[in-house]
Parts: sequence; C-alpha cells; structure tokens
Amino acid sequence: MHRFKNLTRFSSPTTAKFTSPALFSLQNLRHLSTTAAAAAGDAAAAVTPASGLEPTKKTDKPRVVVLGSGWAGCRLMKGIDTSLYDVVCVSPRNHMVFTPLLASTCVGTLEFRSVAEPIARIQPAISTEPGSYFFLANCKGLDVKNHEVHCESITDGLKAMNPWDFKIPYDKLVIASGAEASTFGIKGVKEHAIFLREVHHAQEIRRKLLLNLMLSDVPGVSDEEKRRLLHCVVVGGGPTGVEFSGELSDFIMRDVHQRYSHVKDYIHVTLIEANDILSSFDDRLRVYATKQLTKSGVRLVRGTVKDVQPKKIVLSDGTDVPYGLLVWSTGVGPSTFVQKTDLPKAPGGRIGIDEWLRVPSVPDVFAIGDCCGYLESTGKSTLPALAQVAEREGKYLAELLNKIGKAGGGHANGVGDTELGAPFVYKHLGSMATVGSYKALVDLRQSKEAKGLSIAGFASWFIWRSAYLTRVVSWRNRFYVATNWLTTFVFGRDISRI
Repeated sequence: MHRFKNLTRFSSPTTAKFTSPALFSLQNLRHLSTTAAAAAGDAAAAVTPASGLEPTKKTDKPRVVVLGSGWAGCRLMKGIDTSLYDVVCVSPRNHMVFTPLLASTCVGTLEFRSVAEPIARIQPAISTEPGSYFFLANCKGLDVKNHEVHCESITDGLKAMNPWDFKIPYDKLVIASGAEASTFGIKGVKEHAIFLREVHHAQEIRRKLLLNLMLSDVPGVSDEEKRRLLHCVVVGGGPTGVEFSGELSDFIMRDVHQRYSHVKDYIHVTLIEANDILSSFDDRLRVYATKQLTKSGVRLVRGTVKDVQPKKIVLSDGTDVPYGLLVWSTGVGPSTFVQKTDLPKAPGGRIGIDEWLRVPSVPDVFAIGDCCGYLESTGKSTLPALAQVAEREGKYLAELLNKIGKAGGGHANGVGDTELGAPFVYKHLGSMATVGSYKALVDLRQSKEAKGLSIAGFASWFIWRSAYLTRVVSWRNRFYVATNWLTTFVFGRDISRI
C-alpha cells in the first residue's frame, strides 16, 4: 500500500490516463523526431562558417602563423619569443612525430604515444596566451597581397559536421608544411601501399601485419595464400626502409617464431631497391648492412616497380611479387599544396628561398623544412629532406624572427632595413640507421666524399639508441621510450591487435 501511494504521488494526471501501446509509441516517435531535428539545427548552427581572426593592430603583438607541425615548424615554435609574438599554428595533426623511431612502433617495440609530442607541450603559449592558437585545419591558399591565409577545418569525416572555411591574417608567415611521399606516378601505389610518415601509417601497418598473421592460421587457407599473406614487401632502400626491414626481421625471429609457430616458416621480408641500399652512407657500412639484413632473413632485390596491384607488384623486368603487406618508402616530393601555390619555385618543385630562408619577392613569408629549397640564384644546392636539416632551419628562423621583433619589425611590412645577420649555414652532423639484431650503422662524415668516423655493430646500436633517446622532445616521452624498450626486452613485443 505504501509503494502504491508513492507511485500515485509521483504520477501526473496525464500519465494516469490509459494509452494504447501503438499510440504511446507514435507519441514517443514524434517527440524523438522533434528532438533530433532541434539537435541537427543546433549542430548546423555550430558549424556556421566563421570569418576568422581579425588583423593585428599596432598596439597588439605581431602574429606569426606557422603552417605545419613537423620538425621545422615545431622547432620554430619552441624557440619563438612569445613575449614578442602571438603564435598561430595550422596543421592537420596536433602533435609532432619523432620520425626516427616511427618504424619501431609498427611491430610493438614502442607504443605510438611514445613518438608523438603534443604541440601544446612544445609551445605552451598556444594553450595559455589569449592571442595564440592551434587550429586543426589545412591551408587551402595564400593571399600574400593582403597578408592572409585561407584554411579549411578538419572534421575527420564526421557526418554531423561539415568542414568550413576561415581566414587568418598574419604579420609573419612561416610555411613548414613538409612534403609528400613520392610515388613516381606508378599506378596503384596510393591505393594499395602503406607509407611510413605518420602515426596512423604505423598503426595501419601494425594492424595489417597482425591481421595477416591471424588469417594465415585459419583452417582452409592454402599454403600459397599463406605465403602471400605473410610476405612483407618494402620498397625503398633508404634509412626508413632499411630500419623497418630490420625491425620486422627482429619481430619475426623473436616473437612470431614463438607465438605463431604454426606459420613461422611462411613469413618473410623482401626489400626492393633500384640501386644500392643506404646510398648516402659509407661503402663499408653499406656492405655491412647488406650482409646483416641477409643474415636476418631479409631478401634484397634490385629492381624498379612498374605496377602495383591489390595482391602483387610487377617489376620492370616483368617479375610478379605477391604480397600481403606493402610498405612504400622511396623518398619525398613537393606536396599538392606547395605545387598549387604561386610562390617562386626551386629546382624539384619546392618553394624557393634565399640564404635567410625568406621567399623572395613576397614580403614577410618564410619557408623551412622539406617544403622548400634554395633558388638557383643563390648558387646553393637543395638540402636533403632530413629531420636534422628541418630542425636546424627552425632554430635559425626562430632566432631571426626574435631579432626582427626586438628591432620593432615584427608587424607586417615592418622589417625595413633591419640587419638580419649571418645567413643560414647547414653543417651535417652524420647519419645513423639500425639494421636489427642489436646492430646499427653510425656515419659521422659531413659528406659522402669527406673523411670521418664510421662504425657498425653493437657499439653503433648503443650509440643510435642513446642519441635518439636524448633527442626525443620531452622528458615525458623519454621516459615512455626507455620504459617501452625495457618492457620489450623483458617481456617481448605486444602483439595485441587493437
């Protein structure tokens, strides 16, 4: 009786009436439809195209807009003096990728977050200063006459939210948008191959590799299909391709043979290169790398790819190479954005710059990293697309902009006769690459023709790990990397397909 009284006390007069189940369902459906329509209207209102930021005034701090969050752009943002400038970063990702260790994440040696550093940690002003921002967007065009950048937001394919356009006025513009993987116009590469330049590429490689391992163990799969599924083909014999092949061979020998014993005899790795692998390294180191990879079970093939099909690639000599996983690592070229800009171009299609990293004939625009190269008029050759080049350019330009800001030239068209100082000079510090089995190469020569220290073996591997551990951007990620290395050494690699 007490429960009944409570029930009648909380019931409204309208709900006390008898309602048929059909009518009740119809009323609910109408209510839900009305609610959904209102929510859709709210979502549409939320994504109304915005005009963008307002131009800075003479009383405001000048605004530096950075396009990109790679090595060059992040090193610039780290070194810029935020008491002199507001910083606005526009990029399709909100983190920097420590690319030298990216190959290790593909097989579980490292976790993905260990090689990703949030931009807000690199430059805290983006999160704390009222005039500094990070925008998850792509740059669609430049209006250098009006000092504006036109952008389009990124929604990651969310159907409820359409991308919208906005503009950002700038006082100084730094283009650090990087480059794209070179496909050389070969048919099928973009559709069937996986590149190794971003964290999501490494995630895709890891999921595909583990999926093929599990599929090959399913009853009814023929031996021929098992060999195809478990054939990992790497195209490109540069440092990225060689390091990934070495990591993959370690994964096969130390983890696959133990945990996938039913199919261990079917999995193998092929590295395809048109010329010699690691062409920028010392000849003795290249011979060592070739022997070490072969000893680890990596098959080296000299040839060029003519066509890429869903289950096989065709070489120029007509040879068919079946594959289950295809990783493409053949260098980089100008991005679509760079190709579409009306800025001066250097040989190879990159944005042309002078000795101070300025884009000539365009005031207040600079370019750094893989997206740019010296103009022919400078008499300098284009620098290689390396992380150390990009990082050094970012550091130099941050110091240059700080100097301009302190001289009062931070606002648009305000440089005038400001003394810029010495031009940018790049000094190569050497190259390193791991080839698996606790072996690596260290080449400390300043150029291929110069003399210098070059060593290989376990000592080089220790130097390689120590150097990259100190180069990881933050102490947080250094701790992550060191912990991952220790965990992998003790317990083996994580083979969970998440």
